[in-house]
Amino acid sequence: MSKFVVVILPSESAAYEGTRALKQLHAEGSLTLYGMAVLAREANGNLAIKQSADTGGLGLATGMLVGGLVGLIGGPVGGALGMSTGAMVGGLGDIINMGIQSDFLDAISTKLTAGKAAVIAEVDEDWMKPLDVAMEPLGGQVIRQERSDFEDEQIDALVKQRQAELTQLKDDFDHATADAKAAMKKRLDQARAHLEAAGKRADERQRRLDQEADAKLNELQQQLAKATQETKAKIEKRLAAAQASQKRRSELLKRAWSLTKEALAS
Repeated sequence: MSKFVVVILPSESAAYEGTRALKQLHAEGSLTLYGMAVLAREANGNLAIKQSADTGGLGLATGMLVGGLVGLIGGPVGGALGMSTGAMVGGLGDIINMGIQSDFLDAISTKLTAGKAAVIAEVDEDWMKPLDVAMEPLGGQVIRQERSDFEDEQIDALVKQRQAELTQLKDDFDHATADAKAAMKKRLDQARAHLEAAGKRADERQRRLDQEADAKLNELQQQLAKATQETKAKIEKRLAAAQASQKRRSELLKRAWSLTKEALAS
């Protein structure tokens, strides 16, 4: 599974050296780099986005993380910049949905002090040493956070909860008196609307997930095509894991949307 890495560096120039080091590690197959951005903490304490993540599926998660960081620990100027550049996809909501832990945020906030910069990236690495070794001469401190399926599981649980509520209300409605049914109709309509909203969220999430996964699989396949014999097996392992993860998560969300349609149609 991929992870987010935030490399705290002593200056903005060192951060750009860090981006070049990450690209080199990707080129040699030591890791797979998906999205990357650069933030800097200015003298007044605000965060500034110096390099945005690539647009499209490949840099989507990195852009969401950058937006969340700017919104949460960036200060008013940094927050305004994030909004103006489109990096603020959802702020706190995205941070929560991606399963970002508080200790990860605390470490970034504590270490990213005035004058320093950070490289924000999403990578898939077999072991931590290559990245740590590459960043050490630059004065880089690497902070890691595994990506999780939290949002997918949260949506699945929400759909099941809404479906159960609707089923119970339908049963109560069927056994109610005529007078009681008139009063229950509004609650029943609201339950339908809540389930439909949860189901649509699953459908939208599944489409976004497939877009992101397709971009990542394409990147891995391109990396594999250029790999040496020494690194080919490692990249093939990453590719197989990414395919399995995408299949599992997509099926979960498709089932949630299917359950929604079935419940609303009955």
